[in-house]
Amino acid sequence: MATIASALQAVKLQMAAIGKRPVQLLAVSKTWPAGAIREAYAAGQTAFGESYVQEAIAKMRELSDLDLEWHFIGPVQSNKTKIIAEHFDWVHGVDREKIAQRLSEARPENMPPLQVCIQVNVSGETSKSGIAPAKLPDLAKYVSSLKGLKLRGLMAIPEPSEDRTLQRQRFAELRRLKDNLPEYNLDTLSMGMSNDFESAILEGATLVRIGSAIFGSRNKR
Repeated sequence: MATIASALQAVKLQMAAIGKRPVQLLAVSKTWPAGAIREAYAAGQTAFGESYVQEAIAKMRELSDLDLEWHFIGPVQSNKTKIIAEHFDWVHGVDREKIAQRLSEARPENMPPLQVCIQVNVSGETSKSGIAPAKLPDLAKYVSSLKGLKLRGLMAIPEPSEDRTLQRQRFAELRRLKDNLPEYNLDTLSMGMSNDFESAILEGATLVRIGSAIFGSRNKR
């Protein structure tokens, strides 16, 4: 059985083989215990993605001796904005003005601005979070005006597909949307997961969110 360290190395080799441009690896550790994160850290991984707030806070406390970067990557509920703003370094799922405002207001003044990606629904699925592309410019303007937040880029989770052409079309759309917002100097395209990160990198991803390829099949909560 592959260890977390060997799986991490394999993913990094795959990423490097796709292109010369550097791409950040975010290890999606949701549902995995603190021990798994500690093992990944020992292998050189420092950025981790979580979606369940209480579970994440417990891990942060257990791993407080490590210098880790925490990313919240799930849908942001209004009643969780305060605890997210107080504990995370990044939030990848902002898709409403209300959520952005609450995160900004709750961000402690002694902490740097919360790094934010706006989630865009590039595949138009009614069941999926994310703002419609047509509404993106207005939300980007609003988020960039909030002192507690720093707008870094865009994020997407397209519909699952084995069709590489479709995968690349969705990711290319997110890149196009980012390129249409030059006034914000966005530097982050958070796109691509274990099953489609190659297509994402080919279309300009700067950060890929990978869980199962590192930790294995996800644990049930």
